[in-house]
Parts: sequence; structure tokens; C-alpha cells
Amino acid sequence: MRTSHYTPIPNGCSPLSRPLSEYLRYGVINLDKPANPSSHEVVAWLKRILRVEKTGHSGTLDPKVTGSLIVCIDRATRLVKAQQGAGKEYVCVCRLHGSINGGHKVVERALETLTGALFQRPPLISAVKRQLRIRTIYSSKLYEYDDDRKLAVFWVSCEAGTYIRTLCVHLGLLLGVGGHMQELRRVRSGICGESNNLATMHDVLDAMWVYDNFKQEDYLRRVVLPLEILLTNYKRIVVKDSAVNAVCYGAKLMIPGVLRYDSGIEVGDECVLMTTKGEAIAIGISQMSTAVIATCDHGTVAKVKRVVMERDTYPRRWGLGPVAHSKKLTAQPKELDKSKAAVSHQSNGERTEVEGKKEKKEKKEKKEKHEKKKHKTDK
Repeated sequence: MRTSHYTPIPNGCSPLSRPLSEYLRYGVINLDKPANPSSHEVVAWLKRILRVEKTGHSGTLDPKVTGSLIVCIDRATRLVKAQQGAGKEYVCVCRLHGSINGGHKVVERALETLTGALFQRPPLISAVKRQLRIRTIYSSKLYEYDDDRKLAVFWVSCEAGTYIRTLCVHLGLLLGVGGHMQELRRVRSGICGESNNLATMHDVLDAMWVYDNFKQEDYLRRVVLPLEILLTNYKRIVVKDSAVNAVCYGAKLMIPGVLRYDSGIEVGDECVLMTTKGEAIAIGISQMSTAVIATCDHGTVAKVKRVVMERDTYPRRWGLGPVAHSKKLTAQPKELDKSKAAVSHQSNGERTEVEGKKEKKEKKEKKEKHEKKKHKTDK
């Protein structure tokens, strides 16, 4: 019978109460990127300010674009790929090259037309290869249109890799007057938006200065967030403390290691494997649905896709159970092994016999030589 009983292990701690050095290693910053520097420059500066080994970001923003840029630190860089593929939201100012008959309503209708799957070729100056590709615009909304200044302000929710510059050109073509992008700001990247602890470069610099000079961690802990914040929209599977280290070493999560699980998990879903204290261990791909996990008493629950937690954070606890013990016993030499040992012993005996014959022959030859020499000296 399965119960929710487990043996707590005193290792690990809640994500918010980690020691500061560890807190930074498992941290992310929802950064308000300034205009002019590129995303790579910003990330390199943060690496130098925070004095960490690795930093990565959640999707490149063009130099002139501002807004939400998720910066991952050290161990959190393992989540960068997932964040780069997440959906994005932008607010854009588009300048049209001529006045529109019908004003606001016509522009709104044209913007509505540009939703769904669209063909896009990246602009001449871009960070990727200029080949035709399909990107999805989920929804858009026209905030304001000024016919005198020929400016349109709109919000757009789109797939990762959508070029808003190209969208503005397409909007201009659709209206028959032409247009280009004037200004752009990213208001949401994946799960983090402008309202989720957005921090500026100055905040990071000040927080580090306060810590270095006064040893006060509050500001730094407010600017840097635990990586678990990026995984709050995943389905969760809580793992027993004794199984944590095995998962860190890449083992599949089996039924005996599961403690609790979310409802609505389906086969093939990405889910987060977490400890009883709330730390993320890994991102896994579920091999069972919630109903099957509830009724089965054996089998693989999830395969590990990306391990986040450092190995040996929790002690090794595999190979100590009754099944492992019985396997060790069966691995010990038995009757079959005895016969093998006898054969090897026999071959050893044969070898010594051959060596003894060789020695006898050599002794005989030496004796004969010695006798010949003696015979010569006597003559």
C-alpha cells in the first residue's frame, strides 16, 4: 500500500532561504533592458557586476528595443532554451507613410488581419539567417492612432522569433501607404512581465554595492529571484528526499520515488520534478498520466529532460534498499563460478608443470656444458 510517508533528509532548503552564494547561483533577473546596448553586452555587464561564472538571456532584444529580458545566472542558464521558446508580448509605435481614409477603424481591421500564422523574412539587419519562415501572432490590439502625426500604437502577443519590424512593414503594405517601426518595448517574456519584479541595471549595481559595503542582502535578494519562478506554470511532481540525488545523476523517476503529483498530467507533458522543500530538481517528460500514477505500483513516471539541481546537494540513497540488497547477493559467486575457478586453477597447474619442465631442461644443459669444460681441462 502506498502512503505519503517519507523520511526527511536535513539537506537542501527552501529557494528563498538559500545562502546568498547559492541563491545567486540558482537566480534569475527580470531585467528592464535599456536602449542602445545589445542583449549580449547587457548580459556580459551583469556577469561582471555579480561576479558569477555564467549568465544567459531569454531571447535577444535589438539594441534600440527596451523591456523585459530574463537573465539567468549559473545553474539557471539550463532553463534558457525553454525561456527562449516561450511566447512574447510587445507594445509598438508604428509610423505610417501616409494618411488613412477611415482612420482608427481601418488600422484596427488591418491589424486584426495580421493575426494567426504569417510568413516572415527577417529584416536586412538581423541576428538570424534571412530565410522565409512562419511565425504565429496570437492576438493584437490597437491602443491609439493619430492621423495628424501618422502614428499607431498597438499591443501584440506573438510566438518567439517574430520580427515586429517586419509586422509594421506588412501593416503599411496592407493599408497601402507603407510604414516602419518607430519604437518597441517588450512587456512580457514567457512568464515574466513588467509587473513581476522588473529590475534595472542600476538596481543590480546598487544592490551589489549595498551588499559589498554594508553586508545587507535584502536589496540583492529582491533584485535576483529564484529560478523556480520560471517554472510555476509547469505541472509538478514532488519527489521523495531519498530519490533526489538519483534524479540529479540522470535516473528516471520511478513510482517508489513519487510523493505527490498534480492533477491533469498527460503522457508526454513537460513537468517539473521538485523536492519537498520546493526546490526544482529537473524538468522531466511524463511517461504516465495522473490516473495511472495514482493506480500503478511500479514503472517509470518521468524521464529527465534537463537537470537543474547540482549533484550531491542531497546525499546518495540508492543501492541501500531490499531489492538492491537481493541483487548484490545474487551477484556473489555460486556453483557455476566454482567450476570456473576450478578451470582457472587447472590451467594454472598446467602452466606450472610446463615451467618446471623448462627449468629441468636448462639445468641438464648447464650440467652437460660444465662436464665438457671439465673434460677439456683434464686433457
